[in-house]
Amino acid sequence: MKRFFSSVRARATVGASLVVAVALVAAGAAVLLSLRASLTDQASGQAESAARGVATQLATNVPYDDLDLDGEDHPVQVVDGKGRLVAASEDLERVSGTGTDAVKPRPASAPPRGDGEDDDEGDGESPEAGEISEDPAAVTTGSATVDGETRDYRFAAVEVNVEKKGDLTVYAGASLAARQSAVSTALTSMLIGFPLLLAVIALVTWLVTRRALRPVDAIRSEMAAITASEDLARRVPEPDTHDEIARLATTTNETLAALQHSVERQRRFVADASHELRSPIASLRTQLEVGAAHPELLDVDGAVEDTVRLQELAADLLLLARLDAGEKPGEALVDLAALAREELSQRTRDRADVRMELKSVEVTGSRGQLARVLGNLVNNAQRHARSYVTVATRAEGAWAVLEVSDDGDGVPEGERDRIFERFVRLDDARTRDDGGAGLGLAIARDVAARHGGTLVVKEAPGGGALFELRVPAATR
Repeated sequence: MKRFFSSVRARATVGASLVVAVALVAAGAAVLLSLRASLTDQASGQAESAARGVATQLATNVPYDDLDLDGEDHPVQVVDGKGRLVAASEDLERVSGTGTDAVKPRPASAPPRGDGEDDDEGDGESPEAGEISEDPAAVTTGSATVDGETRDYRFAAVEVNVEKKGDLTVYAGASLAARQSAVSTALTSMLIGFPLLLAVIALVTWLVTRRALRPVDAIRSEMAAITASEDLARRVPEPDTHDEIARLATTTNETLAALQHSVERQRRFVADASHELRSPIASLRTQLEVGAAHPELLDVDGAVEDTVRLQELAADLLLLARLDAGEKPGEALVDLAALAREELSQRTRDRADVRMELKSVEVTGSRGQLARVLGNLVNNAQRHARSYVTVATRAEGAWAVLEVSDDGDGVPEGERDRIFERFVRLDDARTRDDGGAGLGLAIARDVAARHGGTLVVKEAPGGGALFELRVPAATR
């Protein structure tokens, strides 16, 4: 059972069935109550109509024995002011729910026929009509046995005042058999129809949910296959439904593409790093082996240069690894102008003059990483400059700007994004010692991005390359 409810399809089916079941029960109960109330009101109206019909006869002085009492459909009782039954339906055998349980009339003694009666006839005047109450009839529910058949009835009581007979109450009933039959039929139909309807709804919900979740099963299967094969070039199927599942598939494919790009980038990085490390290590080993065999041939300066180059490359690779791991830049206040003055004052082997146009502007971040960006940009400019390099800092609105330009040949427009890729060197004719490993600009752009800024290359006013670093200025 627990495994069954672990399925979304099963939970959706059960949930939909429960909701529909509650709705059907509530709707069925409302229908039955409404039908019962409507038929009860109808029976009450029929009973009142029958009672008023008998009251009309009494009001016109129709004798009790001559009253037209339809006992089969509407059992009738006429009760006087003393609670005595003075008239009743002929076939009435038992009654309850009215003013009296009596079924056999016991009329009071009629007044003696005397001169007054003859005088009335002699005068030719009609007896005065009785008065029927205009108030709504009091309605009760009871039962009656008529001609051996017992039924439930709705009884209405109508009062009438008749001269020489006094106050009379007419009880007339209307059968509730039609109400009971209709309610019973409706209830039977509901008991049969509701389960069938629930079964149909559950089946439809199951099929629709299965069809809706079929793309999810396909996505899950493909993801399992990708995990097993470790083939990140595969993609999950995207249904042509433009719904949440389609957007899930699209997002999954985008995630797979990003993961594939990251893995491929990591693999290229490892391969390129291994290749770049191999050269200085091999050179250093060769020199040491030669020195060990022939001490007089040991190139100490060359060994030191290879060791420094190896140390710098290892430091670059370590910094890139930290940046890729999401290292945060910190929140120290750094004045770019002061940073530039301090870093440039420590450089002793520049091959081109460095001109400074520095204006104080503060940023928030890592002083060490920003110093690395400045050093990498100046090193790159020194390799390409003919005579001078310019370093400038300034504030532009909410941005702090650091520019490093040279008077060299510049960067072709089609290569201005490629030079920021790792291990990329545009001048393939340069030696590795002169050109570096191709990590400086990649590190500089990554540091700029970590500080919430950008690093781009443009054409300098003097025709060379201008590298522009923009990071948010610090706010006090």
